[in-house]
This record gives sequence, structure tokens and C-alpha cells, in this order.
Amino acid sequence: MTKVLNAGVIGLGVGARHVPGYEAGGRARVVALCDLDPAKRQEVGMQYPGRRMTAEAMDILNDPDIDVVSIASFDNYHRDQVIAAIENGKHVFVEKPLCQTGEEFDAILAALKAHPGAKLSSNLILRRTPRFIELRRRIQAGELGRLYYLEGDYAYGRLQKILSGWRAEIPFYSVVHGGAIHIIDLLLWLSGGEVEEVFAYGNRITTEGTAFRHNDLAAALLRFKGGMVAKVTANFGSVAPHHHRLSVYGTEATFEQGHAATAYFHSRDPAAAPEAVTDPYPGAAKGDMLPSFLAHILDGTPSDVGTRDVLAAMAVSLAIEQSLASGRPERVRSIT
Repeated sequence: MTKVLNAGVIGLGVGARHVPGYEAGGRARVVALCDLDPAKRQEVGMQYPGRRMTAEAMDILNDPDIDVVSIASFDNYHRDQVIAAIENGKHVFVEKPLCQTGEEFDAILAALKAHPGAKLSSNLILRRTPRFIELRRRIQAGELGRLYYLEGDYAYGRLQKILSGWRAEIPFYSVVHGGAIHIIDLLLWLSGGEVEEVFAYGNRITTEGTAFRHNDLAAALLRFKGGMVAKVTANFGSVAPHHHRLSVYGTEATFEQGHAATAYFHSRDPAAAPEAVTDPYPGAAKGDMLPSFLAHILDGTPSDVGTRDVLAAMAVSLAIEQSLASGRPERVRSIT
């Protein structure tokens, strides 16, 4: 008989969208749902009846019958909940970010080393975007030549979400950890590279005079092993719809995605027509990464986002925040 995993979800904002992802293939059943807000518990409980509802995350984290847990709580709760899940023998699917500080990162890394059977993934959903999947195929096939420069902008376009609500209320919120980490992971995944050092600037001009107390803009340069360079921004105050701008420069071709159009360029001749890209974007839903994670747990097949992928992206994001604080270039911490 095929094993069906019992799952729990902590945090019913984006976490509510994990439920169909768990149950789509019949390999897991969500048995418990948690949120601090009673109205949210009632709303999601009506949408998914028959599940145990709780306001206490530890009710799920301590339950020996739950095999895998989604952690979609506020960012400042992630470290403690991830570690509790690992120490209680559960696999973890965590909404970004994994954690907020280097000390939290080291504590999670220690827990993973102490429990090598625990599997970790995160909702770095841009890996499921069809046009980025095709771009990676072309990169791996050598069609762009040798990559030497990448640019990625996380243009949030939803300023109201940091002016009120939990992002404005928790002790620290990072637009890098909460937004640019998607771009960081995308660049690591596309290039197959490893970032050694970062240098970053930031400001809070668009939220000046509001309740939001942290940088709303961060721009970072990334130096990869082998000499490749990248630029990443988290731009939460952008006056434009939510978008992921991306440029990938290789010695043989260039890929550019902007608000207006996306194309490959195969020539430096201004008269040469670019190759238009029509593959879907973003083309993925919040629960779409869960089936591969469940298969990873049950069958041992690769997950769309593995433990090392989560750690690598988080290490770069932490280095960017460290550089924003220090005003200096910062090395990316080891994940070994």
C-alpha cells in the first residue's frame, strides 16, 4: 500500500494555498491547520472542512502523527518553528525566508546536521515558471555561451503590504529576505554558480514618514566563483505592477525580460530581429512545488528545491543584509 503522508500547515495566509498542493496527487492529506487569527481559522476551516484547527503552532510541531509541515507564519517565527519541526522528526516546507539572521541560520544548519534524515524545501516558485525553465535549458545546452553578467530586479509593486499589517509590525522585516531571495535563487539555479562576496546599498525613500522602519529598496552586487558578476534588487516601492525583471548576458546570446516584452538576442547587429519569448510567465501557483517535495520524501527523487538550494539562497540573502548594515563587502557564509 502506498504511504500517504500526514501534513500540517502553520500560517493560513499564503499557507492556505499549500493545501491543494499537498493533496493534488493523493500522496498527502492535510490533517491540521494553524493560525493565530480566529477569523482566518474559521475562513480556511470552512474552505477545507474536517481538519483539526488550532491557534498553537506547537500543536502541529509536537504531533507525532504529522510527517511534514508547511511553515508559512510571520518571518520572525520561522527559526523556532523550523528547528522544532526538524527535532520532532518532520520534513519542512518553509515559505521564504528560512530565517532572519546569521545566528538563526547557524542554529537551523546545526539542527539539520543533527537530523540528517530531515528534508527541507522552500517555496522558491520562480523555478516553476515555464520561460525560466526554457532559459535554463538553453543555458545548460550552451546556447548563450559563457555567462558573465546577470541582473534581476524584484519589483514588488504592492507598497501597501509593507505600510500596514505584519510586515510593518514585526521587529525586523527584510525586503531582501522577503522578496529579492526569489531573484537570488533564480540566478543561482539558472547559472549553477556559487556566490563568494556581496556589496549592497539600500534606502527607505518611498516609505519615509510611514510606520515601516526598514529599507524598502536594496541593491546588491554579487561576485561569483569564476568571475561572473550579478546585480540584484529588492524594490518594494516601485510604481509598477509586481514583476521580475531579468537579464542574462552570455558570450553568444542575451535574454531580457521586462514589463513590456521578453526576448533572446542572438546578434549585436541592430538590424537583427530578436527572438520573442511567449512561454507563460509566471505560470505557477503557490502550491505547485509541493508534489516534487512529497516525491522527494516518499521516493527519493530530486525536489524542485532541495535543502542545499534553500541554504545557498539564504546565505547570499544574509550576506546582503550584513553588507547593508556594515557598509562593506561581505563574504557569503559556508553551508557545508
